[in-house]
Amino acid sequence: MTPADPRPIIAGVRDGRGLNAAGAGLIARGLADGSVSDAQAGAFAMAVLTRGLDAAGRVALTRAMRDSGKVMRWDLPGPVVDKHSTGGIGDTVSLILAPLVAACGGYVPMISGRGLGHTGGTLDKLEAIPGFRTALSEDEFRRIVADEGCAIVAAGRDLAPADARLYAIRDESATVGSIDLITASILSKKLAAGLDALVLDVKQGSGAFLRSMDAAQVLARALVDTAEGAGCRTRAYVTDMDQPLARAAGNALELRAAIAALKGEGGALRDLSLALSSACLRLAGLADGAERALETGLAAERFARMVVAQGGPADLLENADRHLPSAPVIRAVPGHGRVAAIDTEALGHAVVALGGGRLHAGDRIDPRVGLADLLRIGEEAGPDRPLALVHAASEPAAEAAIATIQSAYLMGDGPGPGPLIRSEVSP
Repeated sequence: MTPADPRPIIAGVRDGRGLNAAGAGLIARGLADGSVSDAQAGAFAMAVLTRGLDAAGRVALTRAMRDSGKVMRWDLPGPVVDKHSTGGIGDTVSLILAPLVAACGGYVPMISGRGLGHTGGTLDKLEAIPGFRTALSEDEFRRIVADEGCAIVAAGRDLAPADARLYAIRDESATVGSIDLITASILSKKLAAGLDALVLDVKQGSGAFLRSMDAAQVLARALVDTAEGAGCRTRAYVTDMDQPLARAAGNALELRAAIAALKGEGGALRDLSLALSSACLRLAGLADGAERALETGLAAERFARMVVAQGGPADLLENADRHLPSAPVIRAVPGHGRVAAIDTEALGHAVVALGGGRLHAGDRIDPRVGLADLLRIGEEAGPDRPLALVHAASEPAAEAAIATIQSAYLMGDGPGPGPLIRSEVSP
């Protein structure tokens, strides 16, 4: 059978006639099976970028990309819920939220990604744990979610394959910035996991993909309206990324920060993890027992069970320093005065330069390296309190990172930190 011709669909978007469900389905199927060429995929992406889609077209594209592969169905005694972040520095909320929600009666089949550019990836952090497996068969994934309440894994090839293809094309065709394509990309993968409810964390600030509040609000609104239109209860929160969320950046260091929060340490990471976990529970129709689950150790216990189920050590929480890798060089970053502002993206790039991130998808990372004890806006640096500690593989790498970090911190008077949660977007 001769495949349908995608060119009229592309021309329709290009000329402002929009995208209907049939056209979106043709494009998504062609992306998945290869009948849409790279040139046609690039032309489609450019047409969407330049002309945009209306709300119905965005829903149609999201559903079609979701349905281009397997859509999971669950038969569990509680609601299936997840959280997605648009990415930031020191953002380890997923490692806390998944077991916390599971401890309160939800089920969290979290399909996560790897870091690229200046932001870190959840899978990279978890793979700093010896033996931890993020590539599971569907049967293993289902069993762990059913038994432990949560699992955090990499996407299989049969999950939203149209998005995997279009994602690569967007990078090559300079169409990454399309709100419509970002929305369909994020949601097609999440909704293919068979969710009942979804909470979205849209970062805004100097370390975020979207620096302006207006742009973050536009994306949050598009995500909520599209997910609701595709049949999933959704809320979005625009949250602060004008400074790192945790006081650490780098895979093993961020994992230590998440473990500390699970064991009761306070701070912005704990506060946002609690807020987003509570939002997941409310949206899923469950009682909000998030703070109690954290304080009583139920969330930490659930995290430990998930780690063991996915191949990690049973005593990780008690012996994190023994199990997690450490860098051979640790250097303080001198500074003096009050922190007025932080170029948070520059801190992310410093971690990448140390070897803790990747510029290209195939790059290998060093889980040992990164930044720790990062000062926050409004805090004072001095002889006994450096701006940060650099964890590096060598002295020259540490020296380069020190210079980058010092230039990323603006010292002096300033308005102080903004609110952690800047807005909520509902249907």
